[in-house]
Amino acid sequence: MNPLQKLAASALIACSTLIVTPAAAHDHSSDSITINHPWSRPTPPGVPMGVGYMVITNHSDSDITLTSATTPRAKSVSIHESTMTDGTMSMRPLKGGLTIPAGETVELKPHSYHMMLEKLDGPLKEGERVPLTVSFDGADTMDVMLHVEPLDGDMKMEEHGMDHSGH
Repeated sequence: MNPLQKLAASALIACSTLIVTPAAAHDHSSDSITINHPWSRPTPPGVPMGVGYMVITNHSDSDITLTSATTPRAKSVSIHESTMTDGTMSMRPLKGGLTIPAGETVELKPHSYHMMLEKLDGPLKEGERVPLTVSFDGADTMDVMLHVEPLDGDMKMEEHGMDHSGH
């Protein structure tokens, strides 16, 4: 390998490290579960509810249930599921929690499973980190940080067509 090729290879490795490092900062692990990329969206002033999303992987041989969460930024946090029926998006709380089957991964994401941060103490702002404690049946409680990320075109929630009656 000539000196120019060595330099190019070193630069590629350095760039790969820079790309991987921020993602690793979003990961949280215990013996039985890994939580990847916990995040939220900014909220407009006066809107009392926010959301929490993440990817939860169960590394154990038994099902684990996400039972609850708390944050000092909201009076309560509940676990919800959004579904589309006949062109109308509806949202309902999951009373028994969210099961993460043994050896599987469940993603909390827009238009699917998510956490509702209810009665916020103020707007969630882009770039903010929101502390969140998540509790499980079958695994240890974990502290994570929701990273408030910017809105983008395909993730914006439309107010029309959303049925909040299950909330």
